Amino acid sequence: MSKNKIIITLTIFILAIVTVAVFVMPYFKDTNTNIKNVTSEANLDSKDLVNAYLVNEKESNTTYTGKVIEISGKVKSVSFLNNRSTVILYGLQENYGVICDVHPSQVPKLKLLKINQKIMVKGICKGFLKDVILLNCYIETQINE
Repeated sequence: MSKNKIIITLTIFILAIVTVAVFVMPYFKDTNTNIKNVTSEANLDSKDLVNAYLVNEKESNTTYTGKVIEISGKVKSVSFLNNRSTVILYGLQENYGVICDVHPSQVPKLKLLKINQKIMVKGICKGFLKDVILLNCYIETQINE
């Protein structure tokens, strides 16, 4: 192999590694962050969060997406499907809510939750599909009402 072919091959290989590091690695970084001791950037009610996304999704994405937020609300449902543990909090309207994908260490707390129980969760907001999505959630407090 000539010297030029070796240099070109090495350059392409290095560019491929840099491309993966820059564009692919950030997708794996955020969802594994331990947020238990991280200070939240916003505290609000689940109904207010859903309403903010319904009124102006673009502005809400700027305000909340990728940030650690604390949400209080009433439990709509608890699920343990497909190796994922989730709690859904009621939103302002029946068809909308906040889906909280719970950190594995919180599963024992999740199993004790009751429908309509008021709780507070802290998680990383990932945006809005039909519901607001929070990942890596910790159940901060359970408010018995």
